[in-house]
Amino acid sequence: MDPKLTEVSQLFDRFKAAITRKDYDSCTQLLSQLKVLLTGFRSLPPLFEDTPHAIHELTLARDIHEHAVLLSVKVEDQDAFERDFFQLKPYYTDAGSRLPPSPNEYMILGLNLLRLLVQNRIAEFHTELELLSATALENPCIKHAVELEQSFMEGAYNRVLSAKQNVPHETYGYFMDLLAKTVRDEIAGCSEKAYDYLSIKDARQMLLFSNDQELLEYVKEEHPEWEIKDGFVFFQKAKESAPCKEIPSLQLINQTLSYARELERIV
Repeated sequence: MDPKLTEVSQLFDRFKAAITRKDYDSCTQLLSQLKVLLTGFRSLPPLFEDTPHAIHELTLARDIHEHAVLLSVKVEDQDAFERDFFQLKPYYTDAGSRLPPSPNEYMILGLNLLRLLVQNRIAEFHTELELLSATALENPCIKHAVELEQSFMEGAYNRVLSAKQNVPHETYGYFMDLLAKTVRDEIAGCSEKAYDYLSIKDARQMLLFSNDQELLEYVKEEHPEWEIKDGFVFFQKAKESAPCKEIPSLQLINQTLSYARELERIV
């Protein structure tokens, strides 16, 4: 085997061993070294030169970038996920026809869709979806993300939260937790605008918590401006703190009449 390939393979084995023992600091250091070594392979993107070990180099590099994406999920770093995913993507698209299929491809593509949904980047979500093949769209990992987006857009928040119990892969847990928070924040924002107050029971049901303690912790951490008193959650305090401007109704009426007179003259 080529000495460079041997060096990268051995370092990658150390990286995978560090992931297994959950030594993520060592993983980060080893990953940086691996990425530097990969720059010495001219068969990789963007050059794609036809070297004697091109297929082996491409396959190894794809595996490394896939593990980098999964590491970013384990350390809960969304910026690293986006960066590593875009480094990996050419191996699925540009080099896809030269390599055997990766068993992790659809799982990682589904993770990326879930990330875009969590970040409310719906336009990019649909752009990525349109690039997928019919076979990919039938994969459970992709279907899971699509069904979540549909439920989110329909406002079926209970379906979004219950979907956490049926994730297609264990790595989806991180983004599902973030999505649950996004959903609750959306409901909370609507609730405080629609109501002056709610009973703790009604607020718990509306925010889809299983018990009162979860609701109280959520209010304490996310909405300290809300007031809990005598079995009720009061939003009025939050409303009063928001700036409110009077609508200049008389001025608007005068402007409308002026426009009407001008139109009459034109006609």
